[in-house]
Amino acid sequence: MLTLDTPCTGFQNGRCLASGRLADVALPIKAALDASAHCPHAPPVLLFDDTTAEVIDLDWRGTPRQVLERLNATVAAAREPATAGTPPDNGLAAPESGAVPVRGPGRPRLGVVAREVTLLPRHWDWLASQPGGASVALRKLVEVARRTSEAADRARQASAVTYRFMSTIAGHEPGFEEASRALFAGDAAAFESQIAGWPVDVQAHLKKRLAEIWPR
Repeated sequence: MLTLDTPCTGFQNGRCLASGRLADVALPIKAALDASAHCPHAPPVLLFDDTTAEVIDLDWRGTPRQVLERLNATVAAAREPATAGTPPDNGLAAPESGAVPVRGPGRPRLGVVAREVTLLPRHWDWLASQPGGASVALRKLVEVARRTSEAADRARQASAVTYRFMSTIAGHEPGFEEASRALFAGDAAAFESQIAGWPVDVQAHLKKRLAEIWPR
């Protein structure tokens, strides 16, 4: 969800215009757009969400104050609930006004969500034999898998976001295909070799994004 604190970076023709919170970056991006408005062939200005590498599409028309007002309105609207009105009927009677619902004895709510799981009979037999039954055993297995694959999942996500960014801003650059293969192969040396001729600011942004999974 877009917020005023969303980390983002603006580029024009491979040059970094500003980087930081959306609230702080918006006006420098607006100024760059205004400065190039009179030039029909000016390179586009792209504002990236640093978390997802998606391009942030805002309405840049009008004065800087109008841009900020629209930005604030957009962020405020994003925080509103998707639907208004009464909550959906869940089969439970709503408490009378001022009454506090009282829970009976038993296990506390865990916020669990019921969904279909398809397994082979031997899997169900094994789960049923575990302490606490199938649900407890499955939750334990998922938690173990999450901890085991946390680093790999983080690396995969970082690679995907980095690829999205470089596809948008550097898809035309020489060595793009080779750099992409090196990125997903985890070959830092080959990757940096292929992007060595790209704009300096683009290189710096890519290396910054990959610093977490390719520590020096």
